[in-house]
Amino acid sequence: MIAILPVSYDLTTSYKSGASGGPKAIIDASRYMETYDDETGKEIYKLGIYTAEEIKSVNPEPEDIIKKVEKEISFMLKAGKFPVVLGGEHSISLGAVMAFKKKIKDFSVLQLDAHRDLRDNFQGLKNSHACIAKRIIELTSLTQVGIRSMSAGEADKEYKNLKTFFMKDMIGNEDWIEDAVDSLDNDRVYVTIDMDAFDPSIMPSVGTPEPGGMGWYETLALLRRLSQKKEVIGFDVVELSPVPGNVSPDFLTAKLIYKFLNYIFSK
Repeated sequence: MIAILPVSYDLTTSYKSGASGGPKAIIDASRYMETYDDETGKEIYKLGIYTAEEIKSVNPEPEDIIKKVEKEISFMLKAGKFPVVLGGEHSISLGAVMAFKKKIKDFSVLQLDAHRDLRDNFQGLKNSHACIAKRIIELTSLTQVGIRSMSAGEADKEYKNLKTFFMKDMIGNEDWIEDAVDSLDNDRVYVTIDMDAFDPSIMPSVGTPEPGGMGWYETLALLRRLSQKKEVIGFDVVELSPVPGNVSPDFLTAKLIYKFLNYIFSK
């Protein structure tokens, strides 16, 4: 029922490289998790979790990887599987969104991220990791959560199908989770999680860390509430850049994925 797609791609990252090693680090860490979830009382792995063959290339253009991801996710959806994409850098998320757009007419995207990613192009690439939000809103509606870094050109950007929850406004606001979930235009939601949404104190292993990020429990609270109120149709987790000798961020990412799956399938 659950299909994992590892995508080892890291061409357009603009600071610290290494996200291509993310999928393997997540899968390796997952082998050491307890399979029982204390919140839901479930062992969701019993539904069946299949890991597909890894998508990787030697620095192709992002369009090539995006097409490969779109093709593989389309195949999974046709087979009735629930897809989870492991990145890799954030540009790969576009392939998954494109596949869902062909399958489902109306759905929204929830983006957890430190950055707005609204550039039309970055360093000459329209499909850079820094452009993923702009590409998504060309296809469907988007809600961003955890944003705390952007260029001057992105700061004042407003689009009718874009809602942004800035980290500075989330601090001390007890209603932001409910507001964020309610801001999603459709009942069906695809989720893209850039691991730099988390504060570097618990997630230092990212290419572009930003201080003042989200915590573990507030992130789980958001994903739990989202799963209760909406139909999550798939998700990706991207931008983990493993650091040798520090496995904690790898384990955190694997645990996040498993917790989210328990929320979704315990509904």
